[in-house]
Amino acid sequence: MLKLQGARIYLAALEREHCRKLFEDEEYDFNRAADPLYIGASLESSDEWYNDIQKRNGSENIRLGIFLPGEAGGSVIGDVALQGIDWRNRSCSLGMGIAKLVNRGKGYGKEAVSLILSYAFGNLGLERVTANTLATNIGGQKSLEGLGFVLEGRARRSDWVAGQWVDKLNYAILREEWTP
Repeated sequence: MLKLQGARIYLAALEREHCRKLFEDEEYDFNRAADPLYIGASLESSDEWYNDIQKRNGSENIRLGIFLPGEAGGSVIGDVALQGIDWRNRSCSLGMGIAKLVNRGKGYGKEAVSLILSYAFGNLGLERVTANTLATNIGGQKSLEGLGFVLEGRARRSDWVAGQWVDKLNYAILREEWTP
């Protein structure tokens, strides 16, 4: 089983109970919206999510849990993914989320992205990874830019978030730009 070890976190396969835990723990930050708010997902939806992960992992996506080390194998706090992998053009998009507000802003997400980028460029032979974030997600922008992502564009008024239109920023990093 794949395990990518970092300094403070590790990445590993998501099991069904991890998906359920992430659904239970998900907190929306109304003061610093990083994503649109999706209402109505039940805990049973976590089973559908887990099944989708199993169906797509290795072919279209590589999705791993973000874990804090500890007793009983550690605790899941989020997930990170290489999504929509285009094997012919050696590219994909990046997704990452931390469930609880208390675990955000501590660098866990940045460390998880760093680990999965090293895997993407070093093991999978990918050439390009893209990432999108809302213009209101200043922390996400700083993390992406700190990892070497380059702002390539802006989708104006693309998302309706907390009663207002928000731009989406489009970033990318190339293999030769990545320095682990």
